[in-house]
Amino acid sequence: MNTQLYIKDIQTLFDDVQRSQIFEDQKMMTDAVPLFSVSEINEKYEKEKLVSGFDLKVFVLSNFDFLGAKVSIRQDDHLPIKQHIEKLWDELTRNSYEERGTLLKLPKPYIVPGGRFNEFFYWDSYFIMLGLQVSGRIDMMKNIIENCSYLIQNVGFIPNASRTHFLSRSQPPYFSLMLNLLVESTSDEKLYIQYYNTLEKEYNFWMNGEGKLENNMQSERVLKTNNGDILNRYYDAENTPRPESYLIDIEDHENASGEEFYRNIRSGCESGWDFSSRWFSDEETIQTIETLNIAQVDVNCLLWHLEKTLAKTSGLQNFKEKENYFNERAAKRRQLIDVYFWDENAKTYKDYHIKKHKNTTSEHIAALYPLFLGLASEEQAKAVSEIITEKFLYKGGLVTTTKQTGQQWDLPNAWAPYQWLGFVSMKNYGFTQLADEIKNNWCSNVERVYNNTGKLMEKYNALDNETIAGGGEYPNQDGFGWTNGVYLKLKQ
Repeated sequence: MNTQLYIKDIQTLFDDVQRSQIFEDQKMMTDAVPLFSVSEINEKYEKEKLVSGFDLKVFVLSNFDFLGAKVSIRQDDHLPIKQHIEKLWDELTRNSYEERGTLLKLPKPYIVPGGRFNEFFYWDSYFIMLGLQVSGRIDMMKNIIENCSYLIQNVGFIPNASRTHFLSRSQPPYFSLMLNLLVESTSDEKLYIQYYNTLEKEYNFWMNGEGKLENNMQSERVLKTNNGDILNRYYDAENTPRPESYLIDIEDHENASGEEFYRNIRSGCESGWDFSSRWFSDEETIQTIETLNIAQVDVNCLLWHLEKTLAKTSGLQNFKEKENYFNERAAKRRQLIDVYFWDENAKTYKDYHIKKHKNTTSEHIAALYPLFLGLASEEQAKAVSEIITEKFLYKGGLVTTTKQTGQQWDLPNAWAPYQWLGFVSMKNYGFTQLADEIKNNWCSNVERVYNNTGKLMEKYNALDNETIAGGGEYPNQDGFGWTNGVYLKLKQ
């Protein structure tokens, strides 16, 4: 029996399950594996739900398997933190050699984040790889690259995570950086050539629709400014509630304005920042989300890196025409990052509002990307470093924004990826003391929580060293892939 599941194939049942809240976590139903054919389950449901005394939860539990819906982490008493992480790599290893439920098939084993996240996630995997490199687990790094390549070749891009309901969006395009990391770990430059076609295919996905654009138009992930310049944004192909947060989206939609509320929500998820005041027009409430109106500094910097990697890899193969093409694209984008994302008045990088033709007001940590990739001038880097010190660095690490909204990607939470970006960014420009402060503040926070709880968390409270982080649509998760990876890499 084919057990692959697309949510749309059980839409009526799924809608009833999510609205009735028979599971505390809406992700439970998206992770379910059908025990019978979907048509059989649907047929049974239409008949049985009309019978007196019908119990929806009993029906679901007898027709779906929820094995592995939660990743359990065995706690070992008093293991030193690094030893605990080494054991966690094995605990967090999964495989999906065949399609089961919504889980996509992948050719190699992989590391999951942990907690409720028991599938392969795209941008998490880069930060997981940092730790795998320190642990000497080069084979698992190769597996991750191979899985990414498989997805790009077979799906056309790397989905947000390896489930059928994520086939409408990706996540920040880190594949070229992941490949760099593997080349650095193996000293094998031939890997660039091996995955050249994959790099190019991912680039084409992000640039799809570019040729059709006129000034002041957007198409999927590409937009053309009123000056005729090409920039990128985050986007999702669907404009419906997210299956994994179904009821939350429906309830938030009730007081929202705009026809594309759901697509704006989903596009925020493609950024990895779900959710933050960064996406809200009033910087306070999710009902004003307008991700689609924003060209983001991070995705444009990451695509610059992809263009540079494609230029270099073209050069390695003597593809002169392509080498020139990608070098020109990268040079142009570098220039546009300066023009559109550097805010001279605020002396930092900000996103660009494509309807208002000016920078957004949100102050956020994605301003680090031009420093992380060496695109900022010395003066720009110095200005950003001062703002980081003044507004973003707390005793528990770097926060992501200066707003406290209850959203998990806002103050007071500190997330692993940005501690690494902050550390590298400051090292790149010679701000060694600040780099060490970022590292030490966050690592000591991680150690404190681990000593108190035996857990490594998804995110941390940077302001209050007595509590664990909160906010967002679900409780703080333990595991946790990218925390483990960044902690090991920073301590190295």
